[in-house]
Order: sequence, then structure tokens, then C-alpha cells
Amino acid sequence: MASEIPLPKMPWIQLGELDPASMLTPPPALFPANTTAQERAAMRFGVNGNAVFTGGTGMLALASARALLEHGLSGIALLDLPTAIEKGQSAIETLRADFPSAKILAEPCDVTDADGMRETVQKVRDQLGDLTILCCFAGMVNCVAAENLSIEQWRRVIDVNTTGSWIAAQTVGKHMISSGHGGKIVLISSISGHRVNYPQPQIAYNVSKSAVLHIRNSLAAEWTRYGIRVNSISPGYMDTVLNEGEDLAPWRAIWADRNPMRRMGSPQEMTGPVIFLCSDIGGSYVNGTDLVVDGMLFDSVNDNDADDIARWWFGFLDYNSCRCSLCPQPEQDRDT
Repeated sequence: MASEIPLPKMPWIQLGELDPASMLTPPPALFPANTTAQERAAMRFGVNGNAVFTGGTGMLALASARALLEHGLSGIALLDLPTAIEKGQSAIETLRADFPSAKILAEPCDVTDADGMRETVQKVRDQLGDLTILCCFAGMVNCVAAENLSIEQWRRVIDVNTTGSWIAAQTVGKHMISSGHGGKIVLISSISGHRVNYPQPQIAYNVSKSAVLHIRNSLAAEWTRYGIRVNSISPGYMDTVLNEGEDLAPWRAIWADRNPMRRMGSPQEMTGPVIFLCSDIGGSYVNGTDLVVDGMLFDSVNDNDADDIARWWFGFLDYNSCRCSLCPQPEQDRDT
């Protein structure tokens, strides 16, 4: 008789505790009775603890770092490639001068290097204390027609955008879990994770950012029990150095033509969602969510035809069978 092969034990996702006394995601306490309206407003979106930013010297990251420091962040580690840190040194020194009571670190780190990330995060943890916030800004884009994209180019984009976000999330997440106090993780995805951009071909980038959205979903499901909220932000076209230059003028014109606001977003317009998701009270019941910050870009719509816009807006819903007031209706049904 053949010996039985033992089946591997399947892990089981654990949800949070039901007992309010032991759960790590309790509702926030009521505001003290003697506080003013202004004090409650500040407390509602107050940010506490220490943060780690990957891609920390980019324009979006620096604007968000400043915003979190303005809302009460105690310390922050800006992780980036050595050349990026060198280029952003002036902005880093300005932050330190503007927030002298905060500890602001700048550490060289490659998000695709798991061992290096572990060493850097441990070094940061030793200097700052418990890590309570992670924002993953590191990313790259490569606009190449799909038929011409090399496997090396494909792997590089996926490695930085998707695997890099995962390495950072797992590394910092382990520290959050071991602290017993939880934390907040904000992954930076993109509108490209939701739909195909036009007119630039960027299949690797689109796929990498779509994967980031599901990293968010999966980690939110697994790590809420540890008091860790995991969310994401999907920015649209932002007015940064990456989108400057006369060479990109035709592209910027097309992007503006497909946006009701007729413009790109500014880095400042990313800071509100970051503060909200990193706040202790304002965003305390927001988990596993993606905030799209794109000015309502119609990037998948070819013209202004109402049928096409409705089909895009409702995710290619079969609105011919829908009778809500928003969907185009058959002529004979207009008065029903």
C-alpha cells in the first residue's frame, strides 16, 4: 500500500478581532468636550508618527512630505536612488529648515533590492522609532509600442513599479506588525491601472499599475487584523518635470482635450488625499480603497458622444437594459 502524501496546510486569512477591547482597528475616541471647532478640525486630519517614502525626492513625494509634516508628522525617511537624493538635496534641506523639530532623513535605496530595502528600513527604524506610515511613490514609465517592447524593458518597469511597491510594503509592514500598533500604507497607482492611456503606448506601465491596485486589495484583506490600513491613490496626468518640454506639447494638448478641467493636476492637489489616508481620525474607516485624482479624465473616450461617455462611465454596463435617469434610453421609453 502506497504511503499517503501529506497535503500542505493552506493558510487562512484572518479577519480583525470582534472584541473592541482587543481589536487594533477601533473607532476613534470622541473629541474632548472642551475643544474648539478649530482644534477639532486640526485633530480630524492630524497625522502622527513616522513615515517612510519611496521615490522620496520626486515632486509628488516632496509635496506630500511637506503636507504631512504640516499636519503633525514627527519624522520621515525619504528613500530614493543616490543620484535622485543628490539632485533633491536643496529641497531636502529646505524641509529640514522649515520643520526643525521633525527628524528628516534621506537614505539611498533601490526599491527592487529586497536585501537593501531591509537594511535601509531597519536603519531608519533605529533612528526614527516605530514606523507608522508608508507611501510608495517610486515608479517609472516606458512608452514603447507593444510589438517593440523588449522583455528587459518589460521586466524593468514591472520590477520597479509592482515588485518595488511589494518589497517596500512587506518590509515596512513587518515592522508595523511587530510594533503591535499598526499603521497606514498608501500605494501610488495611476489612472493607467484603470484604463488604457491615449495616445502614448505604455503596456508595461499600465499592467504594473493595475497590479499595484490588487496588491492594495490583498494587503488590506490580510493586514487589517494587525491594525494596518492599506489604500492607494491613482493620479492622472500631473504637472511635474516628467511631463514638461516642447516634445510633449502635442500629448499635453490631447490630455487637456479629454479632461473637463482642461489641465493637468498640480503636486499640491495630491496632498489632500495623502493627508486623508494617513490621518488618524479622518481616514480611520477607509481601507482597501483607491482614490482617483485625475480631474475626471476621459482617456478611453474617442469623442463626446453621450452613448460613448455613458458606456465608459459605467464600465461598459449594458445600459440598454437599465432604466435609471442617467443612462441613454430607447426613444419609446423616454417618458417612463
